[in-house]
Amino acid sequence: MSTFLSPPRWSPESLERDVAAAVDSFRREREQEPLGQYPAHVDECLGTMEELIELTVDLSQLRERAVEVVTEPRLLEALRFVAGPFISVDDLRVIARTTLAPTRLRADPEAAARIVDSVLTGIDQRRFAWVHEGREPSEAERQAAVLASATLMATERMRTLRRNDAKTAQEGAVAEALIAAGFTRVDRPRAIRTLEDAPAPGEFCDEVDFGGRKADLVVGLWDRRRMPLECKVSNSMTNSFKRVNNDAAVKAVGWLRAFGEDQVVPAAVLSGVFKAASLESAQSRGLTVFWAHRLDDLVEWIGRTRP
Repeated sequence: MSTFLSPPRWSPESLERDVAAAVDSFRREREQEPLGQYPAHVDECLGTMEELIELTVDLSQLRERAVEVVTEPRLLEALRFVAGPFISVDDLRVIARTTLAPTRLRADPEAAARIVDSVLTGIDQRRFAWVHEGREPSEAERQAAVLASATLMATERMRTLRRNDAKTAQEGAVAEALIAAGFTRVDRPRAIRTLEDAPAPGEFCDEVDFGGRKADLVVGLWDRRRMPLECKVSNSMTNSFKRVNNDAAVKAVGWLRAFGEDQVVPAAVLSGVFKAASLESAQSRGLTVFWAHRLDDLVEWIGRTRP
């Protein structure tokens, strides 16, 4: 039987309380968000979409200007939003069977053409009815399409920025809490394949391949176990299932299988909107849950791992 300190497992009632607290924190952060961010992105996206439509003569010359469009990041972003629904960067790579690196596309016009054709195949026929019907647009049609597309672009930008900023801030807060508790941040190895490659007790590194799966941080616990730690931010209960159960908990199962239950303590620090039942399920699969609004729980438990 293991003599190691067991990681915390929270009761349903405790999880419900922390879910409510996390939602309150999420709500306050949104209320404090600068009001000018979204309009500024809309204005920028309006200019980019107008440039795309003007350059390609109302999209009628997209194929002729393919290389010019897809090698300019701003125009490529606008092009992706011509489709309905818009095409993500990752999906576009797969559908067009090509890299999106500008230097490669300049040398491969056929790949550039495949990107344009991939978008035109899924073009939004309501916003860009004139393209589908093979005619020139009216000025009202053109303006409506530009505004609708720019709004979609700006909305997706805000979602991405919110997600990335929140995750970066959360990882920074965890790192600061560890340093304040006496831990030392070390350079990350290229990959951690055995526990000997991992940070030693009292050390941690960030963003590393741990046993074949990326961990946001890996912490060397005082009792020589390692804690691969994921930072998860969710803006909806539906999204939270993906973040925790389909990602963090799946990684936890893999890490436990690869290194053994007595060697690793897979954990996640959460902020935002989550469903308590999903967290109960994740706990049952070996994931230890901590909260961004209560990082003291994480630091206190790690401190108790001293032999």
